[in-house]
Amino acid sequence: MKLRIKAAVTGAGMMAAMLIAPAAEAQRKPPYWASIANTATEARMRTGPGKQFPTNWIYQRPRLPLRVIGVYREWRKVEDPSRTQGWMLQSLLSPQRTGIIQSGVAAMHASPDANARIVFRAAPGVVGKLSECGKGWCLFDVNGQMGYVEATSIFGVDETE
Repeated sequence: MKLRIKAAVTGAGMMAAMLIAPAAEAQRKPPYWASIANTATEARMRTGPGKQFPTNWIYQRPRLPLRVIGVYREWRKVEDPSRTQGWMLQSLLSPQRTGIIQSGVAAMHASPDANARIVFRAAPGVVGKLSECGKGWCLFDVNGQMGYVEATSIFGVDETE
């Protein structure tokens, strides 16, 4: 079962909610991880860095992780969990680090060890906050339910973490 995170554009004139990003976010060098801002009810991905470019996707899922791979003024070239690339306004992004479970149900362990007690399980498509990533594990927080998940199960983590 493939996760559907995009909606086709059917009309023009939809406005996206805006969030003013911190100044530090503007100075980050790609590649880096970001997520769709909590205040963005719709986040448009465009074919180029400007409002004159067509919208190719509208995202309606706040906190969805994105990999920022390019910068042009206030625009960020991003890659989504399905590896689709396009441009988004920086104001639609949050520096909040999130991840999405990609393949199969992921065990959430009490500690970063495959033999540790399983405290929760996360289904494919579940989005959570990421922290304490290292040695192939990340602490994954889904609305206060936390556990360590193997990094290979998550989009939102680099191979080196």
